[in-house]
This record gives sequence, C-alpha cells and structure tokens, in this order.
Amino acid sequence: MLELRPFSDGEAGRILSWSGDEAAFRKWSADRYGKFPIVPEDMLSFYREASKNGWFFPYTAYKDGEPAGHLIIRFPYNNNRTARFGFVIVDPALRGRGLGRELVEAAKREAKERHGASEATMGVFANNEPALRCYLSAGFVIQETEEEYYEIFGEKWRCIEMKAEL
Repeated sequence: MLELRPFSDGEAGRILSWSGDEAAFRKWSADRYGKFPIVPEDMLSFYREASKNGWFFPYTAYKDGEPAGHLIIRFPYNNNRTARFGFVIVDPALRGRGLGRELVEAAKREAKERHGASEATMGVFANNEPALRCYLSAGFVIQETEEEYYEIFGEKWRCIEMKAEL
C-alpha cells in the first residue's frame, strides 16, 4: 500500500527525474513551467509561491519506504469543498502496477479526510491515454464541459476535465 506524505524539498530532484523527455514533462505539468528542463529549485520556487495562499498541498507517495509517486492537491476556490489534483506522476520504473490508481485513490482519501473536500477535479490531456485510463479506474468521470486547449509545441492539446465525488 502507498503511504502519502507531505512533500519535502529534498524529493524534488528525484520527482523531476521521472518526467523524462519534454513531451512527457508537458503531459505532467502542462504550461506551468516556462522552460524545459527544470531543476529542483524551479519546482521548489513554484511550490513556495503556490503555497502562499494556504490552499496548495504537494504530496509524495512512498512504497516500501521509497518515493514512488507525487501529486498536488489544491483548492482553487479558496474553500475546502472542491479539491483539484495535479502534477500526478509515478516513477517510470514502477508504472503498470496500479500505483497511479492507488496514488489517486490515496489523494481522494486525503482530500476528504484531512481537508474536508466533498469532490475532486482534475484535467488530463487527451493524448495521455494511460493517465486517462488510470483516473477512470480511480473513480473519476469525464465531465461534459466546453473544450479547453493548451498550446504545446505549436499544437493544440485538448484537456479533458474529470471529477470524482469523495
């Protein structure tokens, strides 16, 4: 079973090493970082800034005492009703074992039990089929919303909005 712990600064380098090439990095972070590659200080600076409002919570998942995954839970509406998950990533050496689903399910429990959320949302790029399957298997459903696109590599990547009741 995965153990979800609050992110610590010393984990940034390892987590960033999981993102691979720039296409994989953009599937993980969208356009949130203006450059690639980024270094741990870029991630730490982004997290420090995002944490200033008190509604941003990064986590690292541990499996057998080692970091295995990472995500953030944030509350964009400055209330604890709707959690927004993002920056979901699993160590590539551990993918294909159901850890992504386990990570998202642990985040759902954390959002509900620790933060009092009643629902969670997240976005996933349509071209990230493994992540989409993972989130569906963790109980998220696709929302019928106005289509949203991000421009990445001069292409328009469609973002699928998802939601789960907690």
